[in-house]
Amino acid sequence: MRILNVYVTKNFLSTGFVAIVVLTFGLMGVNLIKIFEFMSRGIPFSSASAFLFFLMPTAFSLTIPVSILVSVMLVFGRLSADNEITAMRACGISILQIISPIIIITFGLTCLCLYLQLELAPFFSSKAKDLIKGVGVMYPLAILEPGRPIEYENFNIYIDDRVGENGLKDIQVFILSKDRTKVEQDITATKGRIEVDSEKEIMNIILENATVKIAEANDEPPRITFSKEMEFGIDYGKNFNKMHIGEKPHFMTLKELFGSTKFMRGKGESTTKLEVELNQRIALGLSPIAFLLLGLPLAIRTSRRETSVNLFLSVILAGAYFISIMIFQAFDTKPQYHPELLLWIPNIVYQAGGIYFLFKIART
Repeated sequence: MRILNVYVTKNFLSTGFVAIVVLTFGLMGVNLIKIFEFMSRGIPFSSASAFLFFLMPTAFSLTIPVSILVSVMLVFGRLSADNEITAMRACGISILQIISPIIIITFGLTCLCLYLQLELAPFFSSKAKDLIKGVGVMYPLAILEPGRPIEYENFNIYIDDRVGENGLKDIQVFILSKDRTKVEQDITATKGRIEVDSEKEIMNIILENATVKIAEANDEPPRITFSKEMEFGIDYGKNFNKMHIGEKPHFMTLKELFGSTKFMRGKGESTTKLEVELNQRIALGLSPIAFLLLGLPLAIRTSRRETSVNLFLSVILAGAYFISIMIFQAFDTKPQYHPELLLWIPNIVYQAGGIYFLFKIART
C-alpha cells in the first residue's frame, strides 16, 4: 500500500510542478513584455524585475489550483487507461486509499492559496502600484511612450518616436475643452524636446516650428497659425500623487477588508463590493478542492492516455470556473442579486458534482 501511495504521489507532484512552472510562465508572459518595454524607456532593470516579483503571488494563487486539476487529469487519466486503478481495486484497495495522499497535499495547497489570496497577493499588488508611482516620479520621461497616446488633464499627446534622451519626433497635441468633448487646438510639430524640472516635478514639452489649428465656432474652418517655439508643461508629480494606493478592495488585505467593511457599515454605506471581493478570494482559495473533486472522477471515467485530450478537458473546466467567477463578480454594483453568494456557485457545483461521481465510481 505504501509503495502504491508513493507511486501515485510522486507522479502527481512531478506533473503538478511542471504544470505550475508552465502556467506561471504563460500567465506572466504579458508582464515580461512590459518589463522589456519599461527598460527600453529608461527604467532600471532592478525596478522592472521588482515589478514582476510583486506580481508573482497573484500568479501563483491562480496557477496552483489549475495545476492541481491538470495533474489529476493527466495522472489518473493515464492510470485508468492502463487499468492500474482497476487492478488496485481488484486487490481490495479503495479509491479513497488511492487518493488519500493527494487529498492531504491538496489540503495543504488550499491553505497556501487562501494565504496568497487573502494576504500576500493584495499586499504585493499594492507594492507593485507603489513601485509604478515611484518610478513615474523618478523617471518621468518613461511617461511619454512613442506610438501610444498620453492623456493628461485636457491634453492628448501623441509622439511618433524619441530621439536620444530628450528629443521628440513627429508630435501631435490635442488640447480639449474642459468637458473633453471638443478639440479646441490641434498642434503638430516635426520635432521637439523635453526639459524636466525634478524639484518642481514638472516636465516641459517644447515644440519647434509648430502648426496650430484653432477651432472656430459655428462650424467654420479652423484658423491656422504657426509658432517657431511652443511650450507647455505636465505636472507629473501632481498626476502620480493622485493615485491612492490601497483604497480599492483589490489591494486590501483580510484585516483591511474587515476594517473597511465595519467602517462603511457604520456610515450606512453599501459594503457589497467589499463583500464580493472577500468572498471571491475565499472561493478562489478553496478552488483546489473543487478542481480535485471534479477532476478525479472525470479522469477515471474518461480513461484517456492522450495528454492533449486531458489538457483540453482541464482548460475547459478551469475556463468555465474562472469565467463564472468573473461573471458573478460583475454584479458587485447590484446588491439586490447578492453577488457575494453567487460567487460560491462554481465551487458548490464542482464539489457536489465531484462527490457524486466519486461515490458512483466507488460503488461500481
